[in-house]
Amino acid sequence: MIFATPPHDNLGAPGPGSSGTGLRPWGGDLEFETWGSEKDAVGFVLAGGQSRRMGTDKALIEFRGRPLIAYALDLVRAAGLPVFIAGARSALDSFAPVIPDSRTDAGPLEGICAALESLKGGSIDLAVRASGSRAPYAVFLPVDLPLLPPALLLYLLHHARITGRAVTLPSVNGFPQTFPVVLSLACLPGLEHECKSGRRGCYAAFQSAAATLEEPVSVLRTEVLVQSRKITHPVALPVTHWFLNVNDLADLRRATSISAGRVS
Repeated sequence: MIFATPPHDNLGAPGPGSSGTGLRPWGGDLEFETWGSEKDAVGFVLAGGQSRRMGTDKALIEFRGRPLIAYALDLVRAAGLPVFIAGARSALDSFAPVIPDSRTDAGPLEGICAALESLKGGSIDLAVRASGSRAPYAVFLPVDLPLLPPALLLYLLHHARITGRAVTLPSVNGFPQTFPVVLSLACLPGLEHECKSGRRGCYAAFQSAAATLEEPVSVLRTEVLVQSRKITHPVALPVTHWFLNVNDLADLRRATSISAGRVS
């Protein structure tokens, strides 16, 4: 693992290219990025979790009047990426095309492997090629991180392109975060090996896949990206709030308060 040093709107107000979501695809030094230019990557929202702590499928839990799955999909779209859903407990195909897990109890790693496999020759591959994308990268975002800015996805992808690293992810307060993550298709054999071996931890699988390719995981310090104005948040939320996972109703209430400006 290496720590790499990187070279105020309302959420309800539409931003450029946002299709009414209010999420801007850029921030900081990425303001020059052309909307819809991410032709070498595809986004996936991971939505196949068991949601045990929530007690019901969290993808359909409402956050600020909309399901979490809608927020996650719009976040990826705001980064200029075609987006698909990887795994689903409920019928989510009305929101975006769904890539089903081959096993429903294998955790997010199974969904990641299924998504990457689909890029090699499945229906997504055909859709991506029709749009002119080569899709050597996949950006994965779980359904339960509604406070992330799209600029973070853009910069992780930007760094992956420059370095050629197979695994690129952020850190906060010195702790690497498993998601969001940018993976190259070269990771697939290593990730499949981990999954078939019964090792379901995503972060450990990312490390193993990178090691198989004889390279480290590339970790970007999110605080440094913000301080150097490489990325910004559309409502200027502190970095420590970005990675709040909405796992239960208490998390949902906290995320709602943060997004409404009631928590500093």
